[in-house]
Amino acid sequence: MTHSIDVHVYYEDTDLAGIVYYANYLKYIERGRTEFVRALGVDQTALKREHGIVFAVRRVEADYIAPAKFDDDLVVETRMLTTSGVRIVMEQHVIRNGETLFSAIVTLVALTSEGRPARLPRDIRQTLA
Repeated sequence: MTHSIDVHVYYEDTDLAGIVYYANYLKYIERGRTEFVRALGVDQTALKREHGIVFAVRRVEADYIAPAKFDDDLVVETRMLTTSGVRIVMEQHVIRNGETLFSAIVTLVALTSEGRPARLPRDIRQTLA
């Protein structure tokens, strides 16, 4: 399953040349992951409240292919690659008019509030799988 969200590029997202500042792509894909997990029915606030578990980014492998610019309308696509008891790997793309501008493989891990590895509850693992 691939999940998509729309993102509009605002002036605040750009540098003096009107090109999206590189770190903002990480914000865009964070939004994409959050909405993807929400669309699957996983309530991250409840996961933290009821199980003391949060998701944290462990690794990002990113490719900046072409620049997005001020006033562009973008699409962030997210799809699950693999899941395990403590790890989730997702593939994400930022696209403008069918052209991929940015792509990333993101590894998330489940952690306790103290920052220790945590095993995801079985129902959450099944939902994400």
